[in-house]
Amino acid sequence: DMLPMVIILKVKRCLKGAYDANTYLVKKSRKFTFISGMADHIRVKSPWSQLGIFLGLFGLAFIVGYVIMGIFAYNMGVTDGAEAGKLDWSNPRVAAGLKIIQAVSSILIFLLPAVIFARMVQEGKTLSFLGLRPARLKVMYILGIVGILVAFPFVFWLGEINQMFPLPQWMGDMEKEASKQMQQFLKASGPLDVAINVFIVAFIPAICEEVCFRGALQRIMIHISKNAWTGIIITSFVFSALHLQFMGFLPRMFLGVFLGAICWYSGSLWPSILAHLVYNGAQVIAVSYAPEFVEKNPSVPIYLAALSGLVTLAVMWVFRTYSTISYREVYESDDIKSNNEFLV
Repeated sequence: DMLPMVIILKVKRCLKGAYDANTYLVKKSRKFTFISGMADHIRVKSPWSQLGIFLGLFGLAFIVGYVIMGIFAYNMGVTDGAEAGKLDWSNPRVAAGLKIIQAVSSILIFLLPAVIFARMVQEGKTLSFLGLRPARLKVMYILGIVGILVAFPFVFWLGEINQMFPLPQWMGDMEKEASKQMQQFLKASGPLDVAINVFIVAFIPAICEEVCFRGALQRIMIHISKNAWTGIIITSFVFSALHLQFMGFLPRMFLGVFLGAICWYSGSLWPSILAHLVYNGAQVIAVSYAPEFVEKNPSVPIYLAALSGLVTLAVMWVFRTYSTISYREVYESDDIKSNNEFLV
């Protein structure tokens, strides 16, 4: 008499087991689909198409950013009393307004287009696509900072060489006016002002500019040129030119090469961000207490400049020697195969 009941219970258990198994497989399938959807997937594989998208976004951000900054400057009273393009620094709102504009412009013009670019061409892992991942070796963070500090004498010497080049009258006048404005901009009455200046002129630009130039543009240029150093040098040239400060073109381009190299060989943007922060921060602190350095670099003996340059190159060589990064890892979603590795 109990047999039908036993059969019913066994059938029920079998059905429940089948249901549970099916539910597990469905959940597993959904989970797998979700994970697959979030995995690296390049939407735009052509580096030339990527370059077009990036330049379009950058140009749009440049125009929109300057329009917004102009409106903001007018509303903040930054341009009140300005004559012949000269700002009224006796107005306390001028310095405060310009510092806000500086911070916002870095985000709008450099950071935002790079992030949007990464989101457009890559599905998932946007930060990793831009190089915001840990360096392969922890010592590379320290090496980057040491390298940029050691490079200062060579950078100053390059600045002296750069200032020997003749500039058109209008360009020279523009450089002098920019130097005077920078002196006023970085004028500090105490440690708090210095800290604010470091945050606005060093910290924010270090992140925004590195994400834009090394994270996005350098990635594209290396892919196009199929050569790491070609991409690094082209990016450094653009990086220096877009600052529109031609009296410091050579030092800034050398800085770009160094930052590009340590970014590439570390496989991470963080060492270059830290080095950029230290470079800008040291200059901001120095100018806060010695404003004359805005217009003229400290004079550096040739032997010290040569030693500085050699040691800086040695730091880059160490990065290259201990680097374990491969082209396939950087461009793993760009369909880079083992038989079309780029040149180092």
